[in-house]
Amino acid sequence: METPCLIIDAKRTRNNIERMAARAKALNVQLRPHAKTHKLPSLAAEQIAAGAVGITTAKVSEAEVMARHGIGDIFIAYPLVTRSKIERAIKLSRQIRLIVGTDSYEGALRLSEAAEQQGVVLEVRLEIDTGLKRTGVLREHAQELASLIHKLSHLRLQGIFTFRGPLLDGRSTLELERAGIEEGTWMVQLADEMRALGIPVADVSVGSTPTGLYAATVKGVTEIRPGTYIFNDAMQTKLGVSTWEDCAGSILATVISRPSPDYAVIDGGSKTFATDVQPNTEPLLLHGFGHVVELPEAVLERMTEEHGMLRLLPHHELKVGDQIHIIPNHICSTLNLHNKLYWAEAGRFDERPILARGMLE
Repeated sequence: METPCLIIDAKRTRNNIERMAARAKALNVQLRPHAKTHKLPSLAAEQIAAGAVGITTAKVSEAEVMARHGIGDIFIAYPLVTRSKIERAIKLSRQIRLIVGTDSYEGALRLSEAAEQQGVVLEVRLEIDTGLKRTGVLREHAQELASLIHKLSHLRLQGIFTFRGPLLDGRSTLELERAGIEEGTWMVQLADEMRALGIPVADVSVGSTPTGLYAATVKGVTEIRPGTYIFNDAMQTKLGVSTWEDCAGSILATVISRPSPDYAVIDGGSKTFATDVQPNTEPLLLHGFGHVVELPEAVLERMTEEHGMLRLLPHHELKVGDQIHIIPNHICSTLNLHNKLYWAEAGRFDERPILARGMLE
């Protein structure tokens, strides 16, 4: 294997899949994993075989890849507003069960008009902003918008959904249980209010890897959509969601230079490791851009495009040519930087293309 390369441990991955499926079943909620983490139809199929009802994607192109490889129940948890993407989603809805997201009347009207022209009825879910301040209608406007969408003849408002993650009072938090329960409670209350207006909200879909299982304890939550759990990463471990032994993904890198006793240079930089989860920021205060498995005290503290600079301690004896494994801070966006991975199972390393990698439209 040429380095830097992405290695996925098969046993750890399957353990993670089975553990989350069992927990969701015990809480009597549907599991619809977000495939943005792995971008592999083969792993989506394993998640469904373990008990997931279907998968979640962010983009139409991801859904198209998944559908081509046999995944038959997909939720695109993202507003579709351009004509071309809506038409692609409608085409996909003729082949599989497809649910699409919306968070505005303008967006919903575009979906409905296109669906009417194509002679279909699209299943939709209304996205609610529960504090992340990303996409999603504000809660105080959600009932009014849901009523308008419910009247559109070629849309069926199937449910509501949100993504908040570990957030409280607008800030990242380590109080995962409180954050998850609050998220679930707000969404269930909103769904009940909509039902009182005659809007038949079937699904209340919530939750991320850190908060989903806590949100699922709220009666009335019907579905959770964790993604990162399949591999885990340094961020999830610092949150206390996983241990290092649960982390299935790592980057194998080679030491290419030892210019000084206190640092080494590896052959992976910002084109190898995601930089969206920065070190030394509250509340996680991660050390560096990843966890060095062989040298936990070493810190991947700086990167340029093709170089990673490791700060070392005096007793670290890395030599030029040595190889190390680094668990990245954020596995989802790291995986999207790679065209392929190596599936490690029973002493074998099988090369697999990441089929939905780069599917951003």
